[in-house]
Order: sequence, then C-alpha cells, then structure tokens
Amino acid sequence: MLKIEVKPGESIERALKRYKRKYRNTKRLEQIRNRQEYTKKSVERRKTIKKAQYKEQFLNEQDDH
Repeated sequence: MLKIEVKPGESIERALKRYKRKYRNTKRLEQIRNRQEYTKKSVERRKTIKKAQYKEQFLNEQDDH
C-alpha cells in the first residue's frame, strides 16, 4: 500500500500528483493489464527481444549524432 504524507503547507493537488507518480512507478496497473489474459512464453520472449533490438538501434542512432 502506498502512503503519501501531506506536508504542512502543501496543497492536496500536489500530494495527489506525488501519489499518482508513485503509483505509476510501481507499474501496478501494467501488471493488472498483463494478467488479464495469458501470454505464451515464446510471445513474451519475442517481445523482449524486439524491445532490446529497438533500444539498441535507438542508442546507436544517439551515438551517431
């Protein structure tokens, strides 16, 4: 469970923004969405390989500039 301490003099909107950021960083919503349907191990592996290839290509482009 996430706990957010509202600091003295801090607006509730600011505290809510911190809570949303913390929640997003825990990737809880992403886990819930992934568990809605079963994905085969081979599909997960393929997805991670594609992601790694994309990252490598992106970083290589960054180095070229």
